[in-house]
Amino acid sequence: MSDSATLAYYERAAPRYTASSAQDRHQLLDPFLDRLAPGAEILELGCGIGLDSAHILKRGFTLDATDGAAAMVRKANERFDVGARQMRFDELAAVERYDAIWAHACLHHLPRADLPPVIARISRALKPGGLHFANYKLGDEEHPDEGRDTTGRWSSLPTSDWLDALYGEVGFMIEHRYSYNAASTDGTRRDWYALTVRKGTQ
Repeated sequence: MSDSATLAYYERAAPRYTASSAQDRHQLLDPFLDRLAPGAEILELGCGIGLDSAHILKRGFTLDATDGAAAMVRKANERFDVGARQMRFDELAAVERYDAIWAHACLHHLPRADLPPVIARISRALKPGGLHFANYKLGDEEHPDEGRDTTGRWSSLPTSDWLDALYGEVGFMIEHRYSYNAASTDGTRRDWYALTVRKGTQ
């Protein structure tokens, strides 16, 4: 339930990875954090070099930062001392522990067939009423099918309608949608879709 070539890319890339999209990321992160109670406990999936992790801690929240690539975990801890730990998406086993789960630009690396069980794990890990954010690189007429980008990473390339339906089937209520165009690490520009969803209270 994780792509070995994608994880290998991030293991290799960690030493030279930069935070070129830092400002844009916090424009997505801050509105999400503003929805949470002070001191809420947040699980971060795909923490990368720890930029968002450090910002979450600076805002006063409790954080459990995770990444599937050991090299990214090391870099996050060396650079920002955020207490990150290694965990793949399919290893998430918590039950109603977190107030929120933040997953910036990472879940789209899963094959589409593997997304539903991971979204179900995310739902199970959230407390009733908990919030989840994720953003996805979308497919288009030129690239409608999932596959590897020019760096060798897997991209699921779903549609926004497919994502809306998936989150609804798992029991999430969509609170906010945001579409935008942005450059990817491989240098291509794509449409992206960001979702903030809430777990039901029953």
